[in-house]
Amino acid sequence: DVLIMLAAGYSLDSVFSQLEKTQTPPAVDTEDLETALQNQDSRSRFMVITDDSELEEMLAAPLEKWRVFLHPTQRKLVERDWNGAVRVLGGAGTGKTVVAMHRAKWLAKHCFNDPHDRILFTTFTRNLAVDINANLATICPPDLMNRIHVVNLDSWVANFLKQEGIETKNLYDQDTKPLWADAYTLAPVELGLSLAFYQEEWQEVVVGQGCQTLRDYLLARRTGRGTRLSRQQRQAIWGVFEEYRNLLREQGWREPDDAMRDAAHLIQAKGSESLPYKAVIVDEAQDMSEAAFELMRAIAGPPHPNDLFIVGDAHQRIYGKVVTLSRCGIDIRGRSRKLRLNYRTTDEIRQWAAAVLAGVAVDDLDGGTDSLHDYRSLMHGDDPLIKGFATVEDECQFLQQTLNHIQASEDTLSGVCLAFRTNALMEQYEAAFQQMNLPFKQIRRNQPDNPLDSGIRIGTMHRVKGLQFNYMLLPSLNADVLPLSVGLNARADEISRSKFMTEERCLLHVAATRAKKQVILTYYGQPSPLIIHNVTDPD
Repeated sequence: DVLIMLAAGYSLDSVFSQLEKTQTPPAVDTEDLETALQNQDSRSRFMVITDDSELEEMLAAPLEKWRVFLHPTQRKLVERDWNGAVRVLGGAGTGKTVVAMHRAKWLAKHCFNDPHDRILFTTFTRNLAVDINANLATICPPDLMNRIHVVNLDSWVANFLKQEGIETKNLYDQDTKPLWADAYTLAPVELGLSLAFYQEEWQEVVVGQGCQTLRDYLLARRTGRGTRLSRQQRQAIWGVFEEYRNLLREQGWREPDDAMRDAAHLIQAKGSESLPYKAVIVDEAQDMSEAAFELMRAIAGPPHPNDLFIVGDAHQRIYGKVVTLSRCGIDIRGRSRKLRLNYRTTDEIRQWAAAVLAGVAVDDLDGGTDSLHDYRSLMHGDDPLIKGFATVEDECQFLQQTLNHIQASEDTLSGVCLAFRTNALMEQYEAAFQQMNLPFKQIRRNQPDNPLDSGIRIGTMHRVKGLQFNYMLLPSLNADVLPLSVGLNARADEISRSKFMTEERCLLHVAATRAKKQVILTYYGQPSPLIIHNVTDPD
C-alpha cells in the first residue's frame, strides 16, 4: 500500500498519515508468531482459526454473509470513536457500503445503545436503501436492527413533513414541462436565453443554493455556469423562476431540495433533541445535494463525537450534484480516510473502468481532488469483451448465445445482469428476450435483490448502482445512446454539455464496475465514443 501510494504521487508524510503508521516501526520479535499474527497488516492477510467447527461454519456461510464480511483494513474505520464527522472515499468495489453497514451496527451496540437511541442510515436511491436494509439484517440481531432506520432521504423527508402536517408530492414523479412552458413566456426575449438554460439555472443555482428571493439570487454563486449574467440580467430573468415556483405551489409540488430545507428549518426550530437520532450514516454521498447535507447536519444535531459517517466516490457521481461538506456545516478535518483495495472486480475490469474516466477531474466531496491511481484489485480475470454488430437482431442473437453459454458453465443465471441506458431500451430488449425462453427479473425500486432468486437481472444503468453481479452485459451502447443524444442536445451551452458528458462517463464506469467476473459491451451500427477499445494502465 505504501509503495502504491508513493507511485501515485503522495508525499511520504502523507502516506504515513493516511495509513496511520509511524516512520519508526516498533521493535519486532521475529520468533513471536502469535504476536505477529495480531499485527494489523498480518490480519489483512491471515485469519487464525482455532477449531474445525469455526472453519466449517465459515465455509458453510451463505453468500449474504460473505457480501457483508468486514476486512481488517475496513474494521479500523468502523470500530473506533471518532471525534466528529468522518468522510470515507473509495473506488467502486472497495466495500464502502459494507463499512457503512458495520459502522451503523457498531454505533448501535457500543456508542448509542439506549433502547430509545436511533441511527439513521440513508442513501440516495430507494432500491439501494431496500437492498442495504436486507443486507444489514443479516449482520444485526433484531434488537439492534430495530434501532437502525434505513431509508432513502426523499422518503424520510416526505414522512417527516407529513407528520408535521405538511403534505408534499415528489417532483421526481411529475411532468413539469407544461409549467416550464408557461413560466418561459415571461423570459426577456432580448436576452435570447433558451428554456434549457432556465431549467439548468433553476436546478444548479436557484434550488441548489436555496434562493427564495431576488436578493438571494443576486448573491448566489454561479461558478461553473457556462453563460455569464450581469446583475441587471439576473434581475430581468428572476420573474421566470418566481412564476415557476408559484406554479409548483398551485399543484402542491415541491422541489426535493426545497423540501429538505423546509425539514431542516423545522428541526432547527424544534431542536435536534426532538428526533431520536444520535448519528447519521450516509451512503452514496456523491449524489447528495447541499440541501441534503444541511438536513443531515440538522438531524444529527450540533457537532459531537460519532455524529456523521459519510461514504462516497465522486467517480460514481451520476446525478451531477457537487458539494463541499464544509459549506454545509460538516467539518471532516483530520477525519478523512480512503479505501484503496477493490474486493469486487478483477484488475482487468478496474483498469478498463478507470480508463473511461481518464482525464476527468474528480472532487473529494470537500473542495479537494480525488484520483483512482492508488486504487487496486486483488483478482484477475478476462478483459472486458466489446462486440459490434450490423443490426440489433445480430446483437440479440449474440446476447442469447452468451447467456446460454453462461448458463451452461454456471448452472444459474441469477448472477447475470443486463443494464441499459434508458427504460425504453430496457423494455425493447426485454420484449425481444421473451422469445428466448430465458427467465428475467426486473430490478425494481422497492424490492431488494436477493442473489438466491432465479432469473437474469435486467434494469437501467442508474438502477444497478450499488449492486453487484458476476457478469454485466451492457447492450445497445450505440453512438446516440451513450452519451444520450437527447440529453446532450438539450444542454444550454458548451460547459453544460461537458458536464453531461462527464456524467455519462461516470454512468458507464458505474455499470461496468458492478461486475465481479466479466463485462460484456455490445452495440450495433456506430459505437459509443465512450467505449475504450485499447486500455493502457496508467499505473
